[in-house]
Amino acid sequence: MSNILLIEPSYKNKYPPLGLMKISSFHKKKGDNVIFFKGCSPELKNFKWDRIYIASLFTFHWIKTINTIRYYLNSVENTRNIYVGGVMATLMIEKLEEQFDINVVSGLLNEEGKIGLNNDQMIDSILPDYSIIDQQENKILDYEYPTKDCYIAYATRGCIRKCAFCAVPIIEPLFSNSLSIAHQVNAIKKKYGEKRNLLLMDNNVLASECFPQIIEEIKNLGFYKGAKYTHEKNGKKITVNRYVDFNQGIDARLLTIDKMRLFSEIAISPLRIAFDNISDKDIYIEKVRLAAEYKIKVLSNYILFNFTDTPEDFYERLKINIVLNQEFEKNGYCTRIWSFPMKYTPVLGEIALNRKHVGKHWNKKLLRGIQCVLLATHGVVGPKKAFFEEAFGRDVEEFKRILLMPETFIIRRFENARKAKLLQSRIEKLNKEEKNQLLKIIYKNDFSNIEELTQNKSILNILRYYKLK
Repeated sequence: MSNILLIEPSYKNKYPPLGLMKISSFHKKKGDNVIFFKGCSPELKNFKWDRIYIASLFTFHWIKTINTIRYYLNSVENTRNIYVGGVMATLMIEKLEEQFDINVVSGLLNEEGKIGLNNDQMIDSILPDYSIIDQQENKILDYEYPTKDCYIAYATRGCIRKCAFCAVPIIEPLFSNSLSIAHQVNAIKKKYGEKRNLLLMDNNVLASECFPQIIEEIKNLGFYKGAKYTHEKNGKKITVNRYVDFNQGIDARLLTIDKMRLFSEIAISPLRIAFDNISDKDIYIEKVRLAAEYKIKVLSNYILFNFTDTPEDFYERLKINIVLNQEFEKNGYCTRIWSFPMKYTPVLGEIALNRKHVGKHWNKKLLRGIQCVLLATHGVVGPKKAFFEEAFGRDVEEFKRILLMPETFIIRRFENARKAKLLQSRIEKLNKEEKNQLLKIIYKNDFSNIEELTQNKSILNILRYYKLK
């Protein structure tokens, strides 16, 4: 019997590490002792493990992941007994191998020999071990995953698209058309009990020619529209709604009337439709209106920015959703759209190791300004026009003015309203050349030594607002 340690670095994430959950099942079938922990544990570090598996997620978690690997280097007899896999590991193989003499595992565990054990090609299709994320069973786990009460499954793998901003073509290069959701759900249910919701991690489910059968399977599993789930809490039976979530989003280009009708037959909430480019405006609006006609109540919308877009078209995409929400409310539709802006970070190269990438049409201050606005909205742009205009502005010019304000004026808008008005009046008194000089300084978003940036007293008096905490 071998002693196996599974580690996920201590970054915050909604979804449990499926790869580690499957590795756990694989080793437990072999009779091995398996321990899972999130982060760095002095107690676990001081034990000698036969193998350590470390998960990785986004490349901008590079430092936290590297520090986690380094922390456990002496917890094995030979560092080659440490295996690091996942998204970042797949995208940064060479860079990880430069840092450590460890095994870096690329892609899915669906090929023989990736971790050097017999039958290891079966790991990707094995039943995940839900017990390792159960805090009652795993006594040392003090992290609660928001999606722990979900069946996590796939109907397809990979994607037919090759979007430049996406890592899926590298991680899952082949599109697999149809996997049995029922087989996965029933196996989870039998071993770990019934779950409330169904979380599907498909990257492009509409590309499957088996989509009608996938929907039928979902309904037969008890996730039809209006489905309920009854469970016991504190000795009382509680009944709640069930939900289906295709978490990676729906490809609007493949969304037909027939497919929307099928979506409306299941307990989908939310229906996620990406709006990555303003050039998709017409097709996006068409599909969202179609969802409203089929009475799908909750739409969730990924809004990519800092890629090839401009601040102007980013604002326009957000505003389109507000206008659509007003339209639905006026026409008596129950549909509402919630937007989630997502800042683009390259998936490859040195710049991928942090979140400091600045797109061609952006600058550091505009990006930081959006981050400050989203702090107040908790990362979500809701459906209400009044709230949107207060947070993002009534038009694109006001939007950019808001983003260029001092951080404390953005985050604590009402408390600093008088100061913000005074600041704006001072900016308006500058001549054209002074305004251009001021903007060049503000765009860089570094106000640590403003006296070294200009000798102009009017500009200096304005920049002092940017040093306020």
